[in-house]
Amino acid sequence: MLTLNNIEVIYDGVILVLKGVSLNVREGGITTLLGANGAGKTTTLKAISGLLRTERGEVTKGSIELSGERIDRLPAHAVVRRGVVQVFEGRRVFEHLTTEENLIAGAHVQADRERVRQGIDRVFEYFPRLAERRMVQAGYLSGGEQQMLVIGRGLMAAPHVMLLDEPSLGLAPMLVEEIFAIVQRLNRQEKLTVLLVEQNATLALTIAEHGYVIENGRIVLEGTAEMLRSNADIKEFYLGLTEVGARKSYRDVKHYKRRKRWLS
Repeated sequence: MLTLNNIEVIYDGVILVLKGVSLNVREGGITTLLGANGAGKTTTLKAISGLLRTERGEVTKGSIELSGERIDRLPAHAVVRRGVVQVFEGRRVFEHLTTEENLIAGAHVQADRERVRQGIDRVFEYFPRLAERRMVQAGYLSGGEQQMLVIGRGLMAAPHVMLLDEPSLGLAPMLVEEIFAIVQRLNRQEKLTVLLVEQNATLALTIAEHGYVIENGRIVLEGTAEMLRSNADIKEFYLGLTEVGARKSYRDVKHYKRRKRWLS
C-alpha cells in the first residue's frame, strides 16, 4: 500500500537527513521502523505525511507512493484526505478542549455529522476509558489516556494508513501493553495498515510482521519480525541481550561499536 523509493530528505537546503531510504508497508499489515534517537525515524514519517515543509525540509530525491499514486508532492491536508494519518510522539492533545472536542477536531475531513458521531462511538468502543472521560479537558487526562486520545483522534479521519510515532514514550509498561493490544485489534478488525516507529524493539517486533532498522538516515537491515528478533545484532543493540542471553548495560548498548557485518 505504501512505498518509499530511495528518498532523500534535506533540511534548510543543506542538511542531508535521509540518504536513500526505501521501504514497503503491506496493506493490512503492521510494519515497524526501529532506530535510536536521531536516526531518521520521525523524519521518515513526516516525509510521508507531508509535514516536512513546516520545518523547512523537503524530499529532494526519490518518491513516496500510496497505492501506486505519488503523494510526496502533496500538502499535508491532501495526504490526510487520501487516508494517511500521523500520530505524533509526545501525546499532543488540545489541552483546553474536552476529550470529545479533541475527537471532533480530528474529523475535520469529514463533512457528514452523522459519520462524525459514528466515528466518536467507534473510538469509545475501542477506548472505553475515553467514554468515561468524554467531558473532561484533555489536559487533565493521564498520560495513558492522552495516548489513547491521540490515536482515537487519528481514527476520526477514517484513515487507511496510520503512522504511529513512539506510542510507548513515557508510559508505564502495563499501559504500553494495553495500547499495543488495541493497535493490534485495530489492525485486525478495521484492516488498518500501520507503520510503527518505536524504540521499544521488543514490543514492536511482537506485534509487527515486518521491520526495518534505520541508522544515520539509512536503512541498514530489514526482514520479517521473526528474523529480526533472532538477529544477533538486534538482540544486542536493540533488545539489550548478548548472544548468550545475558543483559548488557544501557551504557554498553548506547556506545557500541557497530560490527562490520551490520552493513553487509
